[in-house]
Amino acid sequence: MIKVIAIGDLHADFPKLWRALRNSYAVGEDWLPSDPLRRGTYRVVLMGDLVHPKLLADYRRLTGLEDYDPNNPDHLRIAAKAQIRELMRIKRFQEAASDYITILMGNHDHAAITGDMVLGNAHLEHKEFHPELGGVELPEELKNWIKNFPAQINLHGVNFAHVGPVPWLQTYDEMFYNGREAKEWWLNNADYVERMGYRFGVYGHTVMKNGILIKDKLALIDALDHNQYLELILDEDRLDWEIVEIPPVGSSIF
Repeated sequence: MIKVIAIGDLHADFPKLWRALRNSYAVGEDWLPSDPLRRGTYRVVLMGDLVHPKLLADYRRLTGLEDYDPNNPDHLRIAAKAQIRELMRIKRFQEAASDYITILMGNHDHAAITGDMVLGNAHLEHKEFHPELGGVELPEELKNWIKNFPAQINLHGVNFAHVGPVPWLQTYDEMFYNGREAKEWWLNNADYVERMGYRFGVYGHTVMKNGILIKDKLALIDALDHNQYLELILDEDRLDWEIVEIPPVGSSIF
């Protein structure tokens, strides 16, 4: 039997990640995996999208720049370096118990290492890892690490993936971005989970405006904005889950 700590899309909210890991006793005061995690009694699954803050306000918090401008190369470099510093810390944590800590490949992670596409919307574009647009290229050490993030992981019949359980929701190509299915598959095709042979699925990518959603045989957990993550107790004959609240800043955890 294992306890799985599943944490939704990070989008550079690094302090919240560490508060969640501390709350679940997955990390010690030294920022390294706890004993239960090193032994494999615990498993940690991060749903991907480690990079790219969601909102302009989040970039301001990350950089400390109240006037953060996503088109200013100096500001882009500050945003990139702040994320690179924190990614190195996560890399050190993950590699200290790599058999039991899985980070899934999110579409934002893929875009950051390939440079194929500038992601964003009408209000904000994520240019900080695009040198041709004034940003900074990710160090090769981080690129090589992220390249090895898997598309999915299966634990005791439970599927974990960034978007969904089928191959076309795990390939970040033109079709992925041009269609609506990546955001809506769970509304009309929730049976993908069972059709792929899984008893349950845990996914991110789609922002849950009201917090983590458990629907039929799947959980949608892109809900760090609501200070939530998911814990599961699993073995071949058991599947229990709990939505856990992340303690606020300043809470005593250890």
